[in-house]
Parts: sequence; structure tokens; C-alpha cells
Amino acid sequence: MYRSETKTALNKNILYFIRWTAISIVMGTVCGLIGTAFGYGVIYAQRLFKTHSFMLYLMPVAGVLIVLLHQMFHELGNRGTNLILESISSDERIPMATLPCIFISTILSQAVGASAGKEGAALQIGGCIGNYFGDVFHMDERDKKVMIMSGMSGCFGAIFGTPLAAAMFGIEVISIGVAYYAALVPCVFASFIGAQISGALGLHGESFLILHIPEFSLVPALYTVGLGLTCALLSVCFCILLHETQHLYKNKIGNVYVRILVAAGLSIALALIFGRDYCGAGFNLVEKAVDGESAYLGFLLKMIFTTVALSGGFKGGEIVPTLAVGSSFGCTFGLLTGFEPSLCAAAGMLATFVGVTNCPIATMFLGFELFGFEAMPYFAVAVAISFTLSGYYGLYSGQKFTYSKTKAEFINRKAH
Repeated sequence: MYRSETKTALNKNILYFIRWTAISIVMGTVCGLIGTAFGYGVIYAQRLFKTHSFMLYLMPVAGVLIVLLHQMFHELGNRGTNLILESISSDERIPMATLPCIFISTILSQAVGASAGKEGAALQIGGCIGNYFGDVFHMDERDKKVMIMSGMSGCFGAIFGTPLAAAMFGIEVISIGVAYYAALVPCVFASFIGAQISGALGLHGESFLILHIPEFSLVPALYTVGLGLTCALLSVCFCILLHETQHLYKNKIGNVYVRILVAAGLSIALALIFGRDYCGAGFNLVEKAVDGESAYLGFLLKMIFTTVALSGGFKGGEIVPTLAVGSSFGCTFGLLTGFEPSLCAAAGMLATFVGVTNCPIATMFLGFELFGFEAMPYFAVAVAISFTLSGYYGLYSGQKFTYSKTKAEFINRKAH
């Protein structure tokens, strides 16, 4: 009896592994190819903005084109990454039109210097691909949710070049406190295959060198605790600023064309006043911060640039701007306290990222893939503190907190 049950369970697990391995190869390959095309499109758009100063003044034109595109595909009411998350935690449907809309809109946004990222777009593109193949393979709703998660991981890994973080992010971001481990094999395989394909096609992820990492001891640990505390507060402020500005735009400016034109006008004015360093995704700011060269209020300016652009209707996502905000703040913290600005930039980046995404394991993996393992104690302390103290705020209102951050208690609530 026992042997029979064991054999049945083993056979079931083997069939599960074979089935999802085959599906993951397809998902990873498709996500890798589409993600690479998207990545190169973004790179070309960014180069266009850097080499042609007049592109900034075309932001209103790009804004109108983005709204027209969404109107043409009946996507004006699309909730972006929130729609992808809600499709997993509920029975929300993902229209395939989301893919071309976010693909083209993000490239247009980057071409004119809107302060927006690309990884949020990658999650949406991957979610659309996963949903499409779920329909193609006639999967039930539970398996389709796994497909969506693997698509998110596959595209994130292809575009960002961090397959470990991508795999865990797809599993972890949906429901805080409960990880969808049934999606572990599909997400890991899809993210690594996607990253390998994009790498083979010449699209490589970012990596940074921390200038100096002191031995972890009491005094450095106390500085890291302080950094984690302040990054938690920064994360909450950033989330509130994004959400409230979005509500302000919608309540005060009902016409979507006027709304994005106002965002374009404000973005141009900000760039003329404060310079173009704060335009675009923000990896230039991360590089400066890790080199210990951030402007003291650079993090605040990046928050404002990003809030104005994204809340007004430009597309791409908040992830890279968040990394820019966190690293700039961390560097400022290090400069003001006299404690290792380069290390503080790296730890601050991760602490801010976990504060707005609520994905501590994915954040740790992201730190290892971007900076290496040597600074692990600092990353762990900063990430743990910021995750705990940032409360139930988050970039994505579609994200669900299944369990409390501070008690072993079922709460089942949405993010602020």
C-alpha cells in the first residue's frame, strides 16, 4: 500500500516536471526573443534621446501617440502591472492588446526622456505571453496563472539579465506571505532561458562594483540599520507620492490627452530647470551613486520626475526609477554620515526596492546578481528592516498581503 502510494506520487511528480520543463522551454524561448527585441528597442530609443537634444521637446507628440495607441486598442482603462497581478489572484482577463501597447508606448516614452523604466513593462509583456500560451495549450485557470508567472519571470530575466531575481519576483510579488511554489520550476527555467537567449543575442544585464566593503561589525551594522529605517520611510513616501499624484491627475484633468500633455509640459520644464540627468530610466544615476557621486537631493528630483511622467500617462514602469531613487538616497546617506557612500548606495537601492515591491527574497537575489555576494550582511540587514517597516504600502495596488508582516496572522488585504 505504502509503496504503491509512493510510486504513484513519484510518477505524478515526474510527469509534472517533464510537462512544465517542456512548457518552460517554450515560454523562456519566446520571452527571450520578444524581451530581446524590446530591450534593443529601448536601447535605441535611449540613444536617440541622448544624441538628439530636440527629442525632449517631442514629448507632447509622443504622449498623444501613446494615448492614441491605447485608444485604438481599447486599452485606455488598462491598469498595467496591477492587471497582471490581479489576473493571478483573481479571474481577471488579460487582453492580448496589452502587449503591443506597452511595447510601443515604453519605447516612445524612452525616446523622449520620460522618467520611466522598462522592467514594469517587461512584467506586462511576459504576463500577456503567459496568458496567450495558457489559452493555446487549453490550460485550466490554475495552470494559466502559473503560465502568467513564468512569462513575467522569463521577460524580466531577459530584459534585466538577473534570472535569479526574475524567477523569485514572479513567484513572490503576487501574494506577500504566501509564495506560489508550484510555479518554481516554470519560473526558474523560463527566467534562465530568457536571460541566456538575450545574452546570446548581445543584450547583457547591468552589474556594478562597490568601491569598498568594510568588515561587518557593530558600528557598520548600526549605520546599516539607520539606512534601512530611512529607506523604509522613503519607500512609503514614494508610493504615496505616486498614487496621490495619479489620483490628482485623474480627478483634476478628466481628458486623457490633456493629462498626458500636462505631464509632458511639466517634464520638459523640470528637465530645463534641473537638467536631463533625471530623465529616462535612471541607470545613469545608479552608476553615479555607486561611484559615490550623487547630488544630495538627486533622489528627491528623481522621485518628482518619475511621479510627473508615470502618473500623467507615460509608460514603462517604476522599477528602475526606484533603483535610481534608492541608490541616490543611499549615497547621500553615506556622504552625510561619512560611512561608505558606495556601499550605502547599493544597500539603499535594495532597501528602497523591497520597500515598494515587498519581495525580500527577490531583492536579495537582485543584490547578489548586481553587486556580488561580498556585501551580503549589509544587504540582508537593510532589506529586512525596510521590508518590515514599510508596512503595507506598495507600487502595485493589485498586490495582496496574505499574512501580516509582523505577526503570524492571516490578513488578506491589498497594498496601499
